[in-house]
Amino acid sequence: MRKFFRVAAAILLFIILAACTNGGPCVTIVSPEGKQLASVSVEVADTNEKRELGLMYRTHLDENAGMIFVFPHPDQLVFWMKNTKIPLDMIFAESGGHVLGTVANAVPYSQQNVGVRGLSQYVLEVNGGFAAKHSIVPGDRMEFTGFNPQTNQ
Repeated sequence: MRKFFRVAAAILLFIILAACTNGGPCVTIVSPEGKQLASVSVEVADTNEKRELGLMYRTHLDENAGMIFVFPHPDQLVFWMKNTKIPLDMIFAESGGHVLGTVANAVPYSQQNVGVRGLSQYVLEVNGGFAAKHSIVPGDRMEFTGFNPQTNQ
């Protein structure tokens, strides 16, 4: 039985790591203890135009894919789901990458502003239910690879 769990853990780790092995931009979420919780292959929204469009009009988002919104400086950020067809989780992080909180299963097409308390500089949008599935909570940390998580716009 112990061997089964080791094999299952190895397969799960392979699946998580496979999301970011294409050499493109990636966000990895790590617990305070250093345990890798999830890796997401991301599109980077680091300009006003990219942030305004976000994931609107999309009908599908791959399981370990998402969009990282990079802002010029930390701010009290709010998002809405206007013209967004799929439910999303939004994971808000401060300038050091530490997760401040999440908005779970944001409702498609909603124009209600949603966010978390605190000054965020990064927001990772992923499929609805992703944060719960991967046990992502405040205090976890985002690590960025394959892109510079800064912008001047």
